[in-house]
Amino acid sequence: MSFPVNTVRADFPVLLREVNGSPLAYLDSAASAQKPNQVIDAEAEFYRHGYAAVHRGIHTLSAEATQRMEQVREKAAAFLNARLPEELVFVRGTTEGINLVANSWGNNQVCAGDNIIISSMEHHANIVPWQMLCERVGAQLRVIPLNQDGTLQLEVLPTLLDERTRLLAITHVSNVLGTENPVLEMIALAHQHGAKVLVDGAQAVMHHPVDVQALDCDFYVFSGHKLYGPTGIGVLYAKEEILQAMPPWEGGGSMIATVSLTEGTTYAKAPWRFEAGTPNTGGIIGLGAAIDYVTALGLKAIGEYEQTLMRYALAALAEVPDLTLYGPAQRQGVIAFNLGKHHAYDVGSFLDNYGIAVRTGHHCAMPLMAFYNVPAMCRASLVMYNTQEEIDRLVAGLKRIHQLLG
Repeated sequence: MSFPVNTVRADFPVLLREVNGSPLAYLDSAASAQKPNQVIDAEAEFYRHGYAAVHRGIHTLSAEATQRMEQVREKAAAFLNARLPEELVFVRGTTEGINLVANSWGNNQVCAGDNIIISSMEHHANIVPWQMLCERVGAQLRVIPLNQDGTLQLEVLPTLLDERTRLLAITHVSNVLGTENPVLEMIALAHQHGAKVLVDGAQAVMHHPVDVQALDCDFYVFSGHKLYGPTGIGVLYAKEEILQAMPPWEGGGSMIATVSLTEGTTYAKAPWRFEAGTPNTGGIIGLGAAIDYVTALGLKAIGEYEQTLMRYALAALAEVPDLTLYGPAQRQGVIAFNLGKHHAYDVGSFLDNYGIAVRTGHHCAMPLMAFYNVPAMCRASLVMYNTQEEIDRLVAGLKRIHQLLG
């Protein structure tokens, strides 16, 4: 059975837009995906007919909003196959989730002389918090190097692990190269040395099912806005025994059990201990609708369609003169490239003139840019609402730019 891409596209109103006189070809979903009507309507309906502050409220609207929020926690737990809904914390996105782990678990568990391992392909959100932690406590940051084809030098990982390794923080899928790392094997190896593992799933959860119990990761984090959900909402998963032992990071309302000016404060159990203040309840409702949407389509079917698109795109782009592709032959979601010696910004600007939206720049991965000795790259994203016709337009646009610029 073929994937119903035209039916899917009809659910995304922005795809009907024209840009600079051409139909929009939106190839920037890895930065932020567009939203289907089902997500837009769910969030709007909540604000129109059901909005109230969650927790503690005795009135009907508050009780209903609290129940709906906790139902989304259950949906997200099922989405990741977590053992318990209480293993999931609502955060603003992947960046906040990683910072939460670094500042709560990290400050409590990482000491001078310890080490943390990351890779050369990480997004800045999975580099900078660990650099900051290491600077605070006197720990060492170790790095798994890259191969030229955009895969990790996995044979180096065992040489980096030792009895002082506290954490391996690794991306599931590279946001620039589309490389899918063998996280199952990497997690098992890290655990053999007593280290915990955090997986950045921001570029993975929309492409295929993720099972945190099967992976046996200690932490997994993703953003709603890349999963066709709202901006400003994400999920941090942590194993129950780890999460319950972590101290709070932010203080305020909702995360306390008791507060006394003379006897101090006691804290709520996790996950609520980590959800200080008024949450983004509308965003949480929208995230629940996004999870429902992709679940109904089937992540396996979505992944198969996207891989068909990827194979088509890589073959078509091979016909563009002077085009340099970065990354492995097998990849998820994104294609990074440069055209001749032309700056990525110039190429992206020309493509925008043709109604084609791609991302240009360092993609919050400056160490990776340095590895390839380029200041920037163009990046085209392929997701479930993209088509072969849009790929053909991208290829034609690049050929036209090559002719114009030489």
